[in-house]
Amino acid sequence: MDWDKLRIFHAVADAGSLTHAGDLAASVAPTVSRQIRALEEALNTTLFHRHARGLILTEQGELLFDATQSMNKRIDAATARIRDSEEEVFGELKVTTTYGFGALWLAPRLTKLYEKYPDLNIDLMLEERVLDLPMREADVAIRMKEPSQADLVRKRLMSIRMRLYASPDYLAANGKPQRLEDLSTHRLIAQSPTSAQVTAGAQLVQQLLSYDVPAKLTVNNYFGVLQAVISNLGIGVLPDYILEDFPSVVRVLPEIESNEVPVFLAYPEELRQSKRVSAFRDFVQEEIIAHRRQRRAMGDD
Repeated sequence: MDWDKLRIFHAVADAGSLTHAGDLAASVAPTVSRQIRALEEALNTTLFHRHARGLILTEQGELLFDATQSMNKRIDAATARIRDSEEEVFGELKVTTTYGFGALWLAPRLTKLYEKYPDLNIDLMLEERVLDLPMREADVAIRMKEPSQADLVRKRLMSIRMRLYASPDYLAANGKPQRLEDLSTHRLIAQSPTSAQVTAGAQLVQQLLSYDVPAKLTVNNYFGVLQAVISNLGIGVLPDYILEDFPSVVRVLPEIESNEVPVFLAYPEELRQSKRVSAFRDFVQEEIIAHRRQRRAMGDD
């Protein structure tokens, strides 16, 4: 269906004459008439009854006018929302990040974002696979390394390290290790070195396993590791950001930690002016600042 012909048909039906429709459609009457005839031929029907005082829609014309009127209203509404979006935040935002960071740090904080922007809908995609932002697999990504894709706006948010944690009840029952060799008498809970994770975390786990740890539990994400730790199953390798929301866990062997892991927020250059993206970016940055303050207060920086 030719959208230009539909636009002219709607103007004619609304005005009730070819002359007035020509004014509305920025076309002269003969051009409008030719467009209407071409549309009637394409549909193999008559859309107007012509008489001396103007044009009257046929039954088929009424059906088409109902459709174009509905289309017009939807376009007007969309146009208004696009204009409103310069000042308001609404609609869907696709956010991707790792399972651990999304489940343990980001998701519990989204309440604040929804309170501020109740019309914003977050589609949170948790996976270790790096989604293609320029191809719009997601709008925003929070990743544990600097994105390599071109045409991305990127900002370093913070750095994290993998450390060793256990529950107070586990340590009370099994003792607190004083040196790496003591891990041979404990159960180590970690992601498998072969599972998808940041390189620094995998390297730390490989180092710990070299100390002849007979009892192990491997899980394919940090959420599972944390659940096992707080269930008193052993000593877990976890990212340090968990301590703020789970202060009951205790760090063990404080001299042992992974290399620094940078955390980046990124989004396509074409979304630089998006109010949804700006709102989410500002929210995450504010939460990171609050997170740093909390860690300093806990003496964990």
